[in-house]
Amino acid sequence: MSMRSADPAATLTVALVKAGRTKIRYPAQQVGDDGTRITVRAPWAAPGVRDFGFVRFEPGDVFTEHYWRDRYYAVKEVRTGGGQLKGWYCDITRPAVLRGSELLVEDLDLDLWVSADGSSVLRLDEDEFEESGLAGRDPRAAEAAVRALDELEHLARTEGLAELVR
Repeated sequence: MSMRSADPAATLTVALVKAGRTKIRYPAQQVGDDGTRITVRAPWAAPGVRDFGFVRFEPGDVFTEHYWRDRYYAVKEVRTGGGQLKGWYCDITRPAVLRGSELLVEDLDLDLWVSADGSSVLRLDEDEFEESGLAGRDPRAAEAAVRALDELEHLARTEGLAELVR
């Protein structure tokens, strides 16, 4: 997939919204935009260390994040500051919307973690998704979210996510 040339100096603000509230906002360097997929790079944006048990996100980690305007997910390649691949953290989201210099992403609770070697593929937060009530409020979005999670899990277990974000 060829990328439109992105302004190497362009900084976007990624705004991750969940349940109508901004969960986090952070600056990210735009790496590419082919009209469908927007790719940005950013350091770990949350304060301190977040230890999930299966991976630790910490200061110095670098996220290369791929957002689609037509898909219900985002794929984030996670590396240490030294460049070692930790894995891929995938958020199930509504399609991303770029408004000026803000990249708006609505988190739909479901997530997928894939370790660097592909040996660990974990579906996350399915309980939060059920509790969110999305299936009752917006059944089409809920169905699209579950399909997106299934699709990413299938790709992770077969071709690997590296092929998706090439």
